[in-house]
Amino acid sequence: MLKRFAALICLTLGLGVSQASLADVIYTGGWFGGNKAVGGYDTVSYFTEGKPVEGKDQFTYEWSGAKWQFSSQTNLDKFKKDPRKYAPQYGGHCSWAVAAKDTLVEGNPKYWKIVDDKLYLNYDKSVQDTWLTNIPGFIAKADKNWPDLNK
Repeated sequence: MLKRFAALICLTLGLGVSQASLADVIYTGGWFGGNKAVGGYDTVSYFTEGKPVEGKDQFTYEWSGAKWQFSSQTNLDKFKKDPRKYAPQYGGHCSWAVAAKDTLVEGNPKYWKIVDDKLYLNYDKSVQDTWLTNIPGFIAKADKNWPDLNK
């Protein structure tokens, strides 16, 4: 319930999102649920295809307390080899909330950006638009806040 309230605050304020540190606390709830990381989207596809692609049940891997789904065996194998390379920063939580509000809010796999070979998710388009105005600043602030939130 608290996460929903925080998400509503993000949406109401229409502020940006930033994510820079990878989380061990993986977000699996919200709009997508089912203990699926990144809402069941293939995190490797952001890097290899430049877009989110839905994962398939037959290509599932459990890591860091969440189920990760992939669109192919090749992408699953890439993730298994180096999960931290492909997992979204801040465990897939709303980067802006980590940076600006020092709280955890769901990230949406449809609002994303790769910065310095790291995947960042945003809550929605308006949040992402704000985040894009100062990516380095939001990342620096989120990196500072993340250790206390990642407990």
